[in-house]
Amino acid sequence: MSITLDIRLKRANKVYHEGEVLAGVVVLASKEAMQHQGISLTMEGVVNLQLSSKSVGVFEAFYNSVKPIQLINSNIEVAKAGKIPGGKTEIPFEFPLSTKGNKVLYETYHGVFVNIQYILRCDMRRSLLAKDLSRTFEFMVHCQPQKAKLVPTPVDFTVTPETLQNVHERSLLPRFLIRGHLNATNCVITEPLTGELMVENSQVPIKSIELQLVRVETCGCAEGYARDATEIQNIQIAEGDVCHGLSIPIYMVFPRLFTCPTLETTNFKVGT
Repeated sequence: MSITLDIRLKRANKVYHEGEVLAGVVVLASKEAMQHQGISLTMEGVVNLQLSSKSVGVFEAFYNSVKPIQLINSNIEVAKAGKIPGGKTEIPFEFPLSTKGNKVLYETYHGVFVNIQYILRCDMRRSLLAKDLSRTFEFMVHCQPQKAKLVPTPVDFTVTPETLQNVHERSLLPRFLIRGHLNATNCVITEPLTGELMVENSQVPIKSIELQLVRVETCGCAEGYARDATEIQNIQIAEGDVCHGLSIPIYMVFPRLFTCPTLETTNFKVGT
């Protein structure tokens, strides 16, 4: 007997804030009527941490002390044991997104060494002779926006061969001077990073100017912390040998799934 089990939320973007209610339906499709021993929904929120390969073996205590951090784990019954008719059946549900005690829901974040994920899991229990059915569905949790208005703090920058990092043969680099500014260094994640830059001079023709967004993830424990930087996205803001003295706008939108508001806890930190 072919049976399909699915979860559908009413909110198309699947984004929720703490205190809201997840409303949707459990969808069952079967050609024939079927018996079941009960249908339940479980809401789980977990932080998974891991060290980079270069840090494995350095922090042995990390593996002993840090297990997946559970943010939320709730369960509700969608349907009592009974019989589902043949065809398509939709069972509505409402599931409050709230924690117990003083736990905090961090924003959904998919990183390399830090992963914060929220899922709904639907389980349909069946008789001993039939296999139980299970279906998982990921939804997003976003933090409530701050009520206090953030005051932007513009910053000027200068790029020359002397300011570059991780350069072995600095003397071989051609001479160049790039100046610019960012409109803010403390950014609201829902708003773009903006500013402008200007090529004042360059000994060789420029092929391209690109802007790279890097996340910095820190994991560890009392024994020590491992800090790793990885690229999130790279965008081109100019192509070819741009005119010297011409202002070039900087405009970058933060990808929400792979970035999150700066987060700092006992066992991990995330920043960009």
